[in-house]
Amino acid sequence: MLPDDPLSPQSNDSQKRMLTALGVSFAAITIYMMFLAPSAPPAPEAGTADAGVAAVGSPDGGTPAAPPSSPGGTPELAAGQSPPEPEAPVRTLERSRQEAKYSFSSEGAAFASAVLQGPKMREQQSLSIAEGYKELFGAELLPPPQMNLVQPVPGQPMPLSISIEGTAPLPANARYQVQEEGEGTVIFTTRRGPWEVMKRLDWPQAGHELTYTVQVRNTSSQPLTGELRMHHNRAIDPNFEHAPSFFGGVGNQSRAACHVGDELHKRVPEDEATETFSGPVHYFGIDQQYFLSMLYPLEAPREGHCVLTATPTVRQVAVGFPLTVGAGETVTMRFGGWFGPKDPDLLKPVPSQDVLRAAGMASAAWDPTIEETVDFGIWAVICKLLLFFMKWFHAVTGNWGVAIILLTVLVKLVLLPLTYKSMVGMEAVKELQPQMEALRKKFADDRERMNMEVMKLYQQAKVNPLGGCLPLLIQMPVWIALFTALRNSFDIYWEPFFGPVWRDLTYKDPTYLLPLALGVSMIITQKMQPQMMDAAQARIMIWVMPIIFTLTLLQYPAGLSLYIFTNNLLSIGQQWGLRKWLDHQKQKRGGGGTPAVAAATGGKRK
Repeated sequence: MLPDDPLSPQSNDSQKRMLTALGVSFAAITIYMMFLAPSAPPAPEAGTADAGVAAVGSPDGGTPAAPPSSPGGTPELAAGQSPPEPEAPVRTLERSRQEAKYSFSSEGAAFASAVLQGPKMREQQSLSIAEGYKELFGAELLPPPQMNLVQPVPGQPMPLSISIEGTAPLPANARYQVQEEGEGTVIFTTRRGPWEVMKRLDWPQAGHELTYTVQVRNTSSQPLTGELRMHHNRAIDPNFEHAPSFFGGVGNQSRAACHVGDELHKRVPEDEATETFSGPVHYFGIDQQYFLSMLYPLEAPREGHCVLTATPTVRQVAVGFPLTVGAGETVTMRFGGWFGPKDPDLLKPVPSQDVLRAAGMASAAWDPTIEETVDFGIWAVICKLLLFFMKWFHAVTGNWGVAIILLTVLVKLVLLPLTYKSMVGMEAVKELQPQMEALRKKFADDRERMNMEVMKLYQQAKVNPLGGCLPLLIQMPVWIALFTALRNSFDIYWEPFFGPVWRDLTYKDPTYLLPLALGVSMIITQKMQPQMMDAAQARIMIWVMPIIFTLTLLQYPAGLSLYIFTNNLLSIGQQWGLRKWLDHQKQKRGGGGTPAVAAATGGKRK
């Protein structure tokens, strides 16, 4: 599923959609009403689920060329070259751990599957409205399948297989002998042409890390050059993946990803099908919304190139590293790997000491920073602050929905002084309406003069006509940051609110009850606010903005709808309480309105 580079086009597109949905629906309408039309009311207006890479045996992507043969049909051996091993039968090897169940194939010495274990390690469920209401009334639906991070594509090289390109090619589907060393180590070996290849996989006692060591020995009497190519891939089941859209939700597309040089490059089907990036390779693999399958060089970024391919049914990465091996010499490449959730707290210490020990290293030579695949984009500071408080509230209550509600209360308390000031300003503008109407009639034929006189009236009363919008405008970055946190935080993924329906706060509400309640509460909130415009403009603000918000949030995370709905309920209570307070203050002044308005209008009004 997904992370992302903070400045990646895909991440920024999702954030821009959210910014547009919230900002345009309120800010643009409000600014238009207040500045552009103050005098007159405007008129209303592939089949398997997770892995596969195209065979890259030759430069044109075809099958690697066979080694030259003698007239009798037997491959010729260079001087000192070892004879090939007899073709071994294909063998499947399984390893079951607390975190995942792995299976490997001796064909390519590669992954056949990596099925994560645990209630949260599942595909994101897609429910219809009918299924949502069935759950609401007690029906039990089958849960989605466990997340399988590597599942091969028929006819393609297996995930994490290798090939060698050049004058002495090694195919990606070469068969290997298997040697098991306990539950934590598997060794694959093969001999083909001048090459002896050993691949070793080691796992720590717990966790989602692994060590992946590749040794290539030149058994010939001549130095050899070429390219070692590593294949990593995933087949996509369209039933468990959808692209983001404005009214269609945030999406959960997998991306072929490779961090080359200073940038993390990603590809989804909407991009160019295939693209190549050259430079120091930091890490590469498949990046999904809440899960990650990545490899990275342990010693340092390794010079090479990445070929990223994305089609509707396949994401694949082919990474090439230059290979030069002298006669009788061995080249060793060590990689660390992560096959698990995109949790920054788990990714930050990667590589762990267990992984380094398995690779024969005393300490980390560098930090691959794969935790940066968790993408909060330009909202990172606010996202991390919100997650800090939500995690604290969750530690106290044990429920992420309650944590979101308490976060809403906290933000509301922080903004209370600003809200009070805003309501005072709105009341002041409301009391200026008679003077504003008089100015509109007086300068009906001189729009520019009318606007100047209206602004002069505002300045004399020391009020801001947009002051009432300020609390909501300040809330927008919080909403966008919470949206971004929900679509990137594995902590909240597959975490429920109350009841069987809202069992994943990062997914939409399948009953649409939360966004509909949000829309109704927003209408009530708008009706309770002092109206600073004429009746037609006020109707647009009361009805149009809530409808746009509701339609937009139908497909967005339930946690975001819960936050805004709670915020609206608190605003209703807050407005009622502040209105009572302002009326009391007004009575103490003898009904003369705010001091600023009284001064602007020449005294107290009776």
